[in-house]
Amino acid sequence: MKVLASDKIDESGLKMLRDAGIEADMKIGLPEEELVKIIPQYDALIVRSDTKVTPKIIEAGKKLQIIGRAGVGVDNVDLPTATKNGVIVVNSPEGNTVAAAEHSFAMLLAMARQIPQAHGKLKTGVWDKKSFKGVEVLNKVLGVVGLGKIGRRVASYALGMGMKVLAYDPFVTEEYAKSLGVELKPLDQVLNQANFVTFHIPKTKETANLINKATLAKMKKGVRLINVARGGIINEADLCEALKSGQVAAAALDVFEKEPLSADSPLLNLDNIVVTPHLGASTVEAQVNVAIDVVEQIIDVLQGGVARSAVNIPSMKPELIAPVRPFMGITEKLGTLAAQLVPGAVSKVSVEYSGEIAEKEISPLTTTLLKGLLTPMMDVVVNFVNAPLIAKERGIEITETKNCEARDFANLIKVKVVSAQGSREVGGTVFVGVGDRLVLIDGYRVDADPSGYLLIISNIDKPGMIGKVGTCLGQHGINIASMDVGRLTVNEKAVMVLNVDNTVSDTVIKDLTAIDGIAGATLVKL
Repeated sequence: MKVLASDKIDESGLKMLRDAGIEADMKIGLPEEELVKIIPQYDALIVRSDTKVTPKIIEAGKKLQIIGRAGVGVDNVDLPTATKNGVIVVNSPEGNTVAAAEHSFAMLLAMARQIPQAHGKLKTGVWDKKSFKGVEVLNKVLGVVGLGKIGRRVASYALGMGMKVLAYDPFVTEEYAKSLGVELKPLDQVLNQANFVTFHIPKTKETANLINKATLAKMKKGVRLINVARGGIINEADLCEALKSGQVAAAALDVFEKEPLSADSPLLNLDNIVVTPHLGASTVEAQVNVAIDVVEQIIDVLQGGVARSAVNIPSMKPELIAPVRPFMGITEKLGTLAAQLVPGAVSKVSVEYSGEIAEKEISPLTTTLLKGLLTPMMDVVVNFVNAPLIAKERGIEITETKNCEARDFANLIKVKVVSAQGSREVGGTVFVGVGDRLVLIDGYRVDADPSGYLLIISNIDKPGMIGKVGTCLGQHGINIASMDVGRLTVNEKAVMVLNVDNTVSDTVIKDLTAIDGIAGATLVKL
């Protein structure tokens, strides 16, 4: 296994990789074409904000399993391409929380008291006490846009300084905001009532250019703005005009639409602005924390585990997986089994969860099912990342149902797969002390070990059938490890499930189906 860090990360992260037996290289400042050349030899890529992980880089990384962003924002990684290619993308959502929050409040205070401007003038030898009259924050209103981990911490700092805090976050309840000492309001009201506004939101289609000429006009005259989140949330041209007119008294920016900020940017010609070169996460502690966070996840994934902060497979979060983990094996096997039983392209998949399992979050199981279902059909690697996307691209309709009432089993997972050439249904469960069991095939009760080679035979239930099947397989040198028979009515249709020790050729299948009373035989590999 090999990992490449294309941006500078703390050495402690590289040491962790090497201690885990993983080769780690750090090569920073590489252009896209150089990354495209070398990425095929790596299993994982670690970046910060400088490297732009483009579709070309991702598609060239044939061995890539995971991309780790040592920080919060992942807008420098092409998520759709990563997902399509089955590459997990993780970030470090908490590693730089304290650093970003402290920098935000430091920028607020520096702006309020004009500290950088006064410092700069005094450094030139000019003692000027009259030009830098600041404002106090006590009893002022702080508007917090985005009440995530960083926004919450900034709010707590503000409350400690005697400020009143209004917040906008569509994903937070009023009760939760109240528990923080914060008043939740619509965005327009936050912007209209706040003396200071700080932003703690990602840059998305919805938030890009959020603060523009129109929204700036809605703000209280003399408002002060702080952005240590993502560049592009504030329209810089419109902000310049508002700073010149006095609509915005001052601004403090750590992030910009294009970085590094151009030396001829109009922002740099203004006296009422404080700027820093994207230092939100630039503390000794944060650099160590984000490196360790993503490296731990990379090690977990490369060793067959699950990433805890994957941004492109939300259904596979560890906290969602933990309650249903015992059922992931049988669910994947049911998908693989059903895919091999049904001829033709699958158009519909129905999965029913019954019993105690139905009371849990089953999205990880459905993702696992799709991985098992699609793997036998595809000539590309199918994993938890791209399985839902591949299913969607192939037009496969997926339905989930829950039934909390269990009849014959404490837990039962049934999967029905439909194609233009027919449909099949299989069911499985997990027995304590036994493990995964295949218990249903097309409505017939069976009890089989879903592993290795399974020979599934449709036949008429009549004397001598088991002997004839055994004789046929014996003549071809195929050993039967175990066998189970399921039937509904005597002398009617039945199903045999045989665990065999080796593969069964088309010739053997032909000889089996030539036996009077056998309607079909299918070999599946689990």
